[in-house]
Amino acid sequence: MKYSFPKIVETLAAGRGLVLATIVEAEGSTPQVPGASAVFSAAGLIAGTVGGGLLEARVEAAAGEALGDGTARLLTVRLDADPADAEGAICGGTAKVLVDPGVGGDRAVFERALEGFRKRRPGRLVTEIRPGRRDGVTVERRFEDEGAAAAGEPGGGAIRWMKGSDGRITFVVPVLPLPRLVIAGAGHVGRAVARLGAGLDFSVTVIDDRPEFANAAGVPEADEVVVGDIGASLTMRAAGPDDYVVIVTRGHEKDAEALRAVIGRPAAYVGMIGSRRKVELMRREFLEHGWATAGEWARVRAPIGLAIGSKTVEEIAVSIAAELVQVRAGRAEAEGR
Repeated sequence: MKYSFPKIVETLAAGRGLVLATIVEAEGSTPQVPGASAVFSAAGLIAGTVGGGLLEARVEAAAGEALGDGTARLLTVRLDADPADAEGAICGGTAKVLVDPGVGGDRAVFERALEGFRKRRPGRLVTEIRPGRRDGVTVERRFEDEGAAAAGEPGGGAIRWMKGSDGRITFVVPVLPLPRLVIAGAGHVGRAVARLGAGLDFSVTVIDDRPEFANAAGVPEADEVVVGDIGASLTMRAAGPDDYVVIVTRGHEKDAEALRAVIGRPAAYVGMIGSRRKVELMRREFLEHGWATAGEWARVRAPIGLAIGSKTVEEIAVSIAAELVQVRAGRAEAEGR
């Protein structure tokens, strides 16, 4: 959920005639968890997911009805049909989904949330759901800047919901800065990784000392393109535990320069391209010169990427992107997100 949410917010900030569907409660086995969201237009699903299959089909039908009557509603979908049921809804759980056609009136709220993503400023999107007439509900949203204080708030990084005695539901979704993918090298592989990284909800920075390669036209997917000394530029940027560093420069010397700038720092991921022979030679060099300890070197993913038999530039980029996703998912699971 965390990594698709920016696309949901961007769609809502820019669009009209949309319905936002969000799972606010889930019991038993369901294909998605509270917070999972999808955006529908009159033509159907356009962003996100609430889990696919029967659940999404029923939510999409409700979204169409909501567009017609302009009424927000809480839809309860049971997923415990008999296995012989043609629809095959045998998860066994129940999902309660907010289906809201009034998001056009909240565009300013979504724009503020989107600005928080772009400026790496944490916050939270708060949705108040109150019982309304008949089967409808009223919905109010606000975006709250959390700042440094939120980092210490219990459960501050988790989706939360509270139910009041009056039937009101308060649903809180954290708006957290995207993990940053820092790519050293704007050659063919670097540009291919940037394309995939942007699609996988990383904030992408590309660094190279060659302006003919490092420019907005050459890497349009990057949020930031830096032309400058690779080692110095990495030293200034890649330090945090939510940074993922991909080293794919044009040669051994520049790779070593980049690696020296980040090895031993608390990045979530450091990977370097190269043959096994090159990696072993560099390992010896780093240990002999005291540029890294054996433990620090062991954290470097080299050769970079998952072993999928990649040969072409795009295949290599896919192997790198897959490893980034694997590491990110492992961290999220370990942190209970």
